Amino acid sequence: MSYQTILFAVTDGIARLTLNRPERLNSFNTVMHAEVRDALATLTDASGAPTARVLVLSGAGRGFCAGQDLADRAVAPAGATVDLGDSIEQYYKPLILTLRTLPLPVIAAVNGVAAGAGANIALACDLVIAARSASFLQAFAKLGLVPDSGGTWFLPRLVGNARALGLALLGEKLGAEQAAEWGLIWRCVEDAELTNVVDTLAGQLAAAATRGLARTKQAIYGSWSQSLEQQLDTERDYQRELGFTADYAEGVAAFTAKRAPRFSGK
Repeated sequence: MSYQTILFAVTDGIARLTLNRPERLNSFNTVMHAEVRDALATLTDASGAPTARVLVLSGAGRGFCAGQDLADRAVAPAGATVDLGDSIEQYYKPLILTLRTLPLPVIAAVNGVAAGAGANIALACDLVIAARSASFLQAFAKLGLVPDSGGTWFLPRLVGNARALGLALLGEKLGAEQAAEWGLIWRCVEDAELTNVVDTLAGQLAAAATRGLARTKQAIYGSWSQSLEQQLDTERDYQRELGFTADYAEGVAAFTAKRAPRFSGK
């Protein structure tokens, strides 16, 4: 399908979704929300099984995403108040939950500024790789708002309350290198290396055991709300399920034969 505000393709098990409004730093309007939702919906079939093996989310031009486009008159007519809660409920909540629960790894390739909801959309991904010149900005305080799109949930869990409050209350830019040092993101790389690093990582994950990776995501994300005993039960249940997969059989066969495994994702 042809899109106006995004680029989307799936090749060799790797889905690539690029936010494509570079003239607006890839900020979201209602059209982009609809197109991103449509593209993400194709990544699972009717049974919920993945149709790709990894997703790479990136931004065109000099930025990753500047969050909500405040000039989008369909969301905020000039001179009028707007129900921002409705905007969250209709657009950002389902987007964040979809990214978080996709049954395949999701990589955010952050090539420039990730601000407001754009920063938290990146943090909703499983692995965030950022160019050294990239930055993360919780811009909400400057608008009299609270961090949304999961910001108040992601920040304290990733960097602790003290740093989360500093980022949220002061609205200062955090460079990619410091973001990696703090554990906010997985890795900071030189600008010229970003594409190659992300492509290599995407290829590695696309060749991995997809169902095992999906259950690993679910186990780690779900652990925040469980006791140790409950988490041990979750691990038991997932291992029991995965022990009957073709990928586990292939992994054991490859290990025994001292060769690289050829996982099918099943």
